[in-house]
Amino acid sequence: MDTREEPIRVMLAKIGLDGHDRGVKVVARTLRDAGMEVIYTGLHRSPEQVLDAAVQEDVDVLGVSLLSGAHMPIFTRIFQLIDEMPERPRFAIIAGGVMPDEDVDALTAMGVSAVLGQDTAPDTIVERIRDVSAPVREA
Repeated sequence: MDTREEPIRVMLAKIGLDGHDRGVKVVARTLRDAGMEVIYTGLHRSPEQVLDAAVQEDVDVLGVSLLSGAHMPIFTRIFQLIDEMPERPRFAIIAGGVMPDEDVDALTAMGVSAVLGQDTAPDTIVERIRDVSAPVREA
């Protein structure tokens, strides 16, 4: 079967002590309504748990939602773990939530495919997920 006919598989994750997940649940519903398959890991996950789950679930996109202000150390750890893997995972990584504009360039330089702030419109989120998943699904 042509993978482009299969739904885009997205995992949404909350890493660390951030206990707020209303926004990520709204995003999950938006992506499901757009025809995507969405897995939500729940609260208080570690980077190791999230990466392991994303690999096991064979997702196209891993979206990490953060409101805690810990985005720089968390994404640094995620990409450190990826660098330690025997084979680089095939999914794109997106950052979502509350992150200062000044950090977008550093996150992108690390390997984050898109940074979607808290005020990003639902249609824009769907469009960006489709955009970043396209190269992954074509590979």
